[in-house]
Amino acid sequence: MIFEQKEIRLKPYSRGFHLITETIKSEFPEYKGISKGLLKVFIKHTSASLTINENADATVREDFESHLNKMIPENAPYYKHTYEGSDDMPAHIKSSLLGSSIEIPITKGKLNLGIWQGIYLCEHRNFGGSRELVISAFGV
Repeated sequence: MIFEQKEIRLKPYSRGFHLITETIKSEFPEYKGISKGLLKVFIKHTSASLTINENADATVREDFESHLNKMIPENAPYYKHTYEGSDDMPAHIKSSLLGSSIEIPITKGKLNLGIWQGIYLCEHRNFGGSRELVISAFGV
């Protein structure tokens, strides 16, 4: 059994949904030594999340942002956790809905994503800053 793990820091991204597949591949080439296994990516934050979705058409990422903003608006009168700004509590809710980790099969040293799939960093804050990821790969 092979087990590799690394922490990486992403550059700051603006609010929205951003493809980070190539960043993960280039920053963590260790997965290439695994024939059959799993890659797990975990984000160490409560106001950003990870998901897998469309990697070709940028309007999908724009639509994700627009839809989540309608579902989870800023300045809802019932929010109590507001001292970090109007985007803070909605960011926590969005992060919990989308999740803090993803898993991808590794097959013959490659990430076994579908042809139209990519890994998104979902930045839910207006000024979230750089984000830290823990990337783990294990298998044979």
